[in-house]
Amino acid sequence: MNELFDDYRDRFQNWVADLHFSSLHKRALLAIALLVCAVSVAVVFRGHSEPIAIPEPIVVAPPKVTVDIAGGVNSPGVYSLPANSRVIDAITAAGDAKPGTDLSDINLARIVKDGEQIYVDPSIASIKSEPIARSAGVATPIRKKTGPININRATASDFDTLPGIGPVLAARILNYRKANGPFTAIEDLQKVSGIGTSKFADLKSKVRV
Repeated sequence: MNELFDDYRDRFQNWVADLHFSSLHKRALLAIALLVCAVSVAVVFRGHSEPIAIPEPIVVAPPKVTVDIAGGVNSPGVYSLPANSRVIDAITAAGDAKPGTDLSDINLARIVKDGEQIYVDPSIASIKSEPIARSAGVATPIRKKTGPININRATASDFDTLPGIGPVLAARILNYRKANGPFTAIEDLQKVSGIGTSKFADLKSKVRV
């Protein structure tokens, strides 16, 4: 190793001696070479000592929908739910349905829409607390209703009280509401098979949304 170093040193000295430079020029050239080497070493070591900055990941919030849950639930109110939530998820967010509340007319698997109201019919639960009329030894709940009925909350028996609406047509209305969600206007009743323009004219003053 020492012999190799001495060989390179001799070659460098011979190369410098062959240059037609003055002693001052040779010294300046040597100083420049040493300076370049020092700067290169500093750059190399500085590059290895600096930490690599890793950008933080961008967190995208999942989309939400806002729904109003009312009726026979333990905590009615307005709730924010993840997009593509089902009706059953909304009812669960509102503290679940009250004991005895009828969920048979609700499509629990339907995907909720932003801004809609989900009404859980509490009629069965409320019957238990309503006054009881006794006739011939049979207890019958008395249900008081005044004014137009809400077509998004009415039960089959409620629709059956309307003019021209029997049990069959009442069932069609409930099935339509279950499949398509709440009515947005009373005119939507005409989309139910069996309710034409003339029948709707008899109903429109007795219903509301």
